[in-house]
Amino acid sequence: MTKEKIWEQWDKKKKEQFQQTFIEWYEREKRNLPWRVNQDPYRIWISEIMLQQTRVETVIDYFYRFMEWFPTIEDLANAAEDKLLKSWEGLGYYSRVRNIQAAAKQIIEEHDGKMPDTIEEISKLKGIGPYTAGAIGSIAFGLPEPAIDGNVMRVVSRLFCIEEDIAKTSSRKIFDEAMRAIIDEQHPGEFNQALMDLGSRICKPTSPKCEECPIQTYCSAFSKGIQTDFPVKSKKAKPKNVYYLAGAIENDDGEFYLKQREKTGLLANMWTFPLIEVSEFEYQTYKKQWEKEAEMTLFDSVAEDEELTIFPEYPVIWQKRHLGEVTHIFSHLKWHILLFYGRSKKEFTTENRSQWLVQSDFNSLVFPKPQMKLVEQLKKNETHGNH
Repeated sequence: MTKEKIWEQWDKKKKEQFQQTFIEWYEREKRNLPWRVNQDPYRIWISEIMLQQTRVETVIDYFYRFMEWFPTIEDLANAAEDKLLKSWEGLGYYSRVRNIQAAAKQIIEEHDGKMPDTIEEISKLKGIGPYTAGAIGSIAFGLPEPAIDGNVMRVVSRLFCIEEDIAKTSSRKIFDEAMRAIIDEQHPGEFNQALMDLGSRICKPTSPKCEECPIQTYCSAFSKGIQTDFPVKSKKAKPKNVYYLAGAIENDDGEFYLKQREKTGLLANMWTFPLIEVSEFEYQTYKKQWEKEAEMTLFDSVAEDEELTIFPEYPVIWQKRHLGEVTHIFSHLKWHILLFYGRSKKEFTTENRSQWLVQSDFNSLVFPKPQMKLVEQLKKNETHGNH
């Protein structure tokens, strides 16, 4: 005989009391966020995509700018790629914004420019998975649809002592079942947002603030004193280490050489200093052999031609040290980048998808986060003296 699940033990009266307590708490304590000023499905959609892998505090300014630049779905669908990527610069995971534009074009072509109002149709849009579809459906259209993300799984796993591993896709089924059993069908949007707020502010991964929790009396894990045992989550595989050398190449006009990445793949169409991938052994050798001296200005000492040829295709005189290291973690990769500074010995012809640009004009291009870090590293070295 199958063991009865905890939410199946709740009668109608207990569910209604739980829902009322939770919604009343949310109405008193909800965060004042710009995408909550109305139930516009476009605003809700953009905010939910931005909030993936990103803190609320970080998203707010990006959200305001995005809405200013692309106030309608039609504006978004017709936006130039450079402007679209610029609006996302620094948020990372750029496939998100590319998918947003693809979905906007779908909405224009298939739904006369209006966000569809059924879960089935919302889920067909590019880049929209079950969570985002549930958030848009419940908040914008009042559909009794769960919006299950990491925060929600944490809260619900503690509420009902759910032991399924939240890192496994197959576990979503049990959380979906639990959510459908307790969601407030009269106020599904508020209910889902209450869970989001509770998970981010009170029911934290470590050191949950159980004394402040409005649904503490309903929480099975709290009643047993085992709330920190949940959620159950297997360890994520470590990202793969990848090693690069980067060249900040400057000409006599104070311009730096920048290259545009390929049209597909990681950081597609974005601009960086020239990068060359090397083995870990080569990287560590360069790092040790050309260790920087703190008091050296950018061009105090140069390497002989035969000593340092990290980019042999460019006629460059390199400084006899590196400018330091930056790292950046993607979901599956960890980049290690060692930065070198060099002067072009003569003006060399720009290749396809490359250009010379002074630092004050860097904002005209879309830089990924690793390149932004490299520019900051360059600026730190410039403060030690003129070059």
